[in-house]
Amino acid sequence: MNDEIRAESPELASPAPKRYADLTLAEPLKRAVADMGYETMTPIQAQAIPVVLAGQDVMGAAQTGTGKTAAFSLPLLQRLLKHENASTSPARHPVRALVLLPTRELADQVAQQVKMYAKYTHLRSAVVFGGMDMKPQTLELKKGVEVLVATPGRLLDHIEAKNAVLNQVEYVVLDEADRMLDIGFLPDLQRILSHLPKQRTTLLFSATFSPEIKRLASSYLQNPITIEVARSNATATTVEQHFYSVGEDDKRHALRQVLRDKNLKQAFVFVNSKLGCARLARALERDGLKTAALHGDKSQDERLKALDAFKKGEVDLLVCTDVAARGLDIKDVPAVFNIDIPFNAEDYVHRIGRTGRAGALGVAVSFVSPRDVKSVAEIEKLIKTKIEIEPIEFEEDRPDIRRQGRFNEGHRLYDQEGRRDDGRGVGVERPRERVEGNSERRRESRPAPRSAPADPFFDRPYEATPPSEAAEPAPWEAAAKPAINRGNLSTNIRPKRKLAALFKQS
Repeated sequence: MNDEIRAESPELASPAPKRYADLTLAEPLKRAVADMGYETMTPIQAQAIPVVLAGQDVMGAAQTGTGKTAAFSLPLLQRLLKHENASTSPARHPVRALVLLPTRELADQVAQQVKMYAKYTHLRSAVVFGGMDMKPQTLELKKGVEVLVATPGRLLDHIEAKNAVLNQVEYVVLDEADRMLDIGFLPDLQRILSHLPKQRTTLLFSATFSPEIKRLASSYLQNPITIEVARSNATATTVEQHFYSVGEDDKRHALRQVLRDKNLKQAFVFVNSKLGCARLARALERDGLKTAALHGDKSQDERLKALDAFKKGEVDLLVCTDVAARGLDIKDVPAVFNIDIPFNAEDYVHRIGRTGRAGALGVAVSFVSPRDVKSVAEIEKLIKTKIEIEPIEFEEDRPDIRRQGRFNEGHRLYDQEGRRDDGRGVGVERPRERVEGNSERRRESRPAPRSAPADPFFDRPYEATPPSEAAEPAPWEAAAKPAINRGNLSTNIRPKRKLAALFKQS
């Protein structure tokens, strides 16, 4: 579908610029953009930046990974620079631009990008989010900041503590707005927006536009210009999508198989629950894969460390819940795996948006068990694309592997002699019905069954036991039982008093 923009302002009728060199940005911003290697704008940037520079409200719909952060940050910084005040007085640095995001990771990521864009200016920025001590955040706010990036809950904490005053905000950005509504931030958003001046520029960005989002926009945006650079709820064309039919208990095995087959070095691995996330991460770690877990029960410090390790390549697999599904921008991640099909079809769009970003190619692999069929149908309906569920061929099922004498029965490996290989070199004989019909040649070629190793105690005659090793019966045994004539005992029979002594010792 063609890019779409409905503009009501005459100055927006000219064609959208395609390169950053064509924008009328201040010199400090141009330097920062050049340092980051930006040359050609993405569709959302090309369409949104001129509109924001014109000071109009925006509803921006774009796939994740298309550069929405730059689409609102750069024009906001440009407008703030027109009234930049270099005074060091905190009172002269009120919050003038507010960016709200649903998760801590997103807030931290956007704040870092804003700092990079503004590094050659005197504009100050700060980020506040939960899970961290409020004191350092309070000290930062007291110094005065023009751009504040925040999650709704923690921002309300600072508002109530009078650390943040928002009565001079000129621009407010609601990024990943649908996610904020999904996780119940609407009451918090309404409280925050009530602290802002009515005369302001409001920008709302999201990958999907639900009816709830449209109602929110109608309440808080004034004559917004709607920009859509992709069909609603579309998945990125740079992502190759696969759905494999896999039993619930075989999904971890299938993950390892696809990693080998496609020679993938790094990937996001999504699951639906925090407990499942922790368990899968531990299991993959035991399999020898460098793995980190990212979910809501992790402390903020642990979550940031896991992300940092993944960005640096110190971690191969980032196993995560949907806390990482929205907006995280990590370059060159080649793949996304859905161990669990998401309950919400829109989350599928966001999850696979972690790969194939900024024009790069990516792979999205989803494992479908019988219980996932309904969820897959919902995804198919949302993205308006027929989903083909493919079978997956495990390595041990392949003919070349079978010819080497290893094949799979019931998801277990057996050698040609009918013994299961449990990965520790221990052969366990297959059930009898599985080996019936074998040729006589194979029966004759089987090695003789191994006998149990000799036991130095139980294999020797009782008479050979040294007197020092024979345990004496308890006094009550001697009184209650007649003496035993040992000479009449078979060497294969153990005396009761010897067994009693063994039980007593154990």
